[in-house]
Amino acid sequence: MSQGKYDFGLIGLGVMGKNFILNVADHGFSAIGYDLDQGKVDALKNESTTGRATATTDKLEFIRSLETPRKIMFLVPSGAPVDNVIEDLMPFLDNGDLLIDGGNSYFMDTERRMTKLRNSGINFLGLGISGGAKGARKGPSMMAGGDQETYDIIGSILEAVSEKVNSEPCVARVGNNSAGHYVKMVHNGIEYGLMQLIAETYDLAQYGLGYSNEQMAELFEGFNQGKLKSYLIEITADIFTKKDDLTPGELIDHISDRAKQKGTGKWISQNAMDIGIPIPAIDSSVSMRVLSSFKEEREKAALVYPKSQSDPSRFSAADLEAALYFSFIVTFAQGMRQLLEASSKYQYDLDLAEIAKIWRGGCIIRAELLEHIRKAFDNVDNREHLLFDAYISDEIKGLLPSVNKVISVAHNAGIAVSGMSASLNYFNAFRSERLPLNLIQAQRDYFGGHTYERLDRPGVFHTEWEED
Repeated sequence: MSQGKYDFGLIGLGVMGKNFILNVADHGFSAIGYDLDQGKVDALKNESTTGRATATTDKLEFIRSLETPRKIMFLVPSGAPVDNVIEDLMPFLDNGDLLIDGGNSYFMDTERRMTKLRNSGINFLGLGISGGAKGARKGPSMMAGGDQETYDIIGSILEAVSEKVNSEPCVARVGNNSAGHYVKMVHNGIEYGLMQLIAETYDLAQYGLGYSNEQMAELFEGFNQGKLKSYLIEITADIFTKKDDLTPGELIDHISDRAKQKGTGKWISQNAMDIGIPIPAIDSSVSMRVLSSFKEEREKAALVYPKSQSDPSRFSAADLEAALYFSFIVTFAQGMRQLLEASSKYQYDLDLAEIAKIWRGGCIIRAELLEHIRKAFDNVDNREHLLFDAYISDEIKGLLPSVNKVISVAHNAGIAVSGMSASLNYFNAFRSERLPLNLIQAQRDYFGGHTYERLDRPGVFHTEWEED
């Protein structure tokens, strides 16, 4: 802090905002927060032990206290609240000041805001942040989108507060324009997919292997010692040990199965359709959250269509681990393929190896697998699809027998495994030299005259299928 001025400002002192600004202060930067809620301002002041962080409810005090060029991040709900913050700040900013949207904004909204601010003299950065409240406090993973000169204004602070893996910061300027929020959207889609796959594994272990909560904890702890080592597997093991404060037994058995969502999963599925990329494992996870909300209808259907009494326990825990690992790989592969397509369509100039690198620590989807993904896309001979990587293909081939066994048994027993099934179906279609969609092309031409292409000669053809 020079001459009483603060290095960094943050608007929105909820749990994420408060933790992030304390993290900034812990790393030697002076910071001031702004929030209209006096209680949140007081909470930050009380928790600041370094003397480098403070807060105010006075907007003008906040703005005038910042070193120029001002570096102002806001952590507010996506949509209109972000636009309102920008409009509210604009009359008080100077040329060269930097605004940073650290929330979960839709990437096209970020694109619009960048276009609007481009000629105003105000810099703008879309910053995807992953890691939750703990990550914000101890070290998140961050994905910045914008030009290099803009990133350089704030880069030293972001790199200081980020999580580190092998002393490498888990933050980077991932690409141009709205790339930061786009990459975060794909991150969240992969997160949806992985969570659904873990839930299906829980279902299979519960009804297929008859595991208790104690055995579930041991199962996932074992998974976390191997190739599935990841944050989501780690916390899953912990969840099964948590006792309920209100009743005997474990808390997990008393939690509703209506899963909620904030919409970011829907965004990735919609965009994948827009740019023509199949991501069925991720799509199925979004659909299952929606289906879970129809609780009363599901209860009625369970009476109308009771599950078979066949014994589903014809797979082992090792088979289950293999099926989950296979599905993890395919889910990551789908997300990375969407990033590759978006990089070209939106001129992001994404480096997929760099993205995998910053996802290795701090974020919700951090996993041992990401180091192999980083290496795969760092190889100049393989930047087309993760499933073409030699290490990944060897892994896949060894996993397939268990995957087929688990999914077959699940289907026969009436256990829903939409994520695993979507992963296997995607893989089987992806490796098919010829798909039966030649019939669909014939059908389209038959009823709509939409034409078709042939395998044996170039050109576009149409056939009069019906005789007069």
